[in-house]
Amino acid sequence: MRFFRTRGRSDARRMAGTPLAEAKALYEAGRYAEAEAEARAVARSRSRDDEYAAVALNIAALAAGAQGRHAESLATYDEALPAFGRIFGAGHWLTLKLRSDRAQQMVSLGRYAECEAECAAVAEAAGRGTGPEMALLAAAARNGLVFALNGQGRHREAEALAREALAAHRAEDRTSLVLRLGLARSLNGQARHEDALTEAQGADELYRALPEHQRRPDTGAVEVALATALLGLGRTPDARIRAAAAHDACLASFGPRHRRTAEARTLLERIDGT
Repeated sequence: MRFFRTRGRSDARRMAGTPLAEAKALYEAGRYAEAEAEARAVARSRSRDDEYAAVALNIAALAAGAQGRHAESLATYDEALPAFGRIFGAGHWLTLKLRSDRAQQMVSLGRYAECEAECAAVAEAAGRGTGPEMALLAAAARNGLVFALNGQGRHREAEALAREALAAHRAEDRTSLVLRLGLARSLNGQARHEDALTEAQGADELYRALPEHQRRPDTGAVEVALATALLGLGRTPDARIRAAAAHDACLASFGPRHRRTAEARTLLERIDGT
């Protein structure tokens, strides 16, 4: 089962005809409520130690998080994690990926120190592994670590880690996108807004080059980074345009409870209050 690899035609062929094909297609189409319902139905219909049931819970957790129900998403990850350990093994990249995804939900709940510790552990474990999945996982865990450091105001540490991770991950893919956005966030946090704007503009170019289904989870993220940098540079009207675009896009895609929707709304309120 390869649902969590970089997705492409080969992944689609592997998923075709499996119990998870519909849930995966709904998730990638941005139909998160339907994806969650379908995934939970699959999980209920199979035994607790069935691998499709376990991965169905993972899809349900992803979909719940995408709807802004971050606490429920984390609880679903907690339910899935023991099954992943039993079925795949504690050191398997799928289990480690689940831990990374689970930890990154903690960011949305403000549990930055816990996210930091878990992402550091996953990155270390992935670094000891071999193969493309482990390399991609190590980069994903470092992205979560960057976010956790930024959330704690440790922007210089976040910058150093983001640059290190980008140097190790050369592919122009979604992983590079989120790492560049993390770097832009760290630069904005240091009031280095010109540098942050440059990074955000580069992230924007990369975002536009990705396939639509890979862009969807990062809806509004580039605009938030750009708006923050523009506001820091005193370009308030331009910043407001970007912040409003981010808020509208996030509201439409994820709903009002999602962390990024709330971040865009707070930024917009800050701009309007200046």
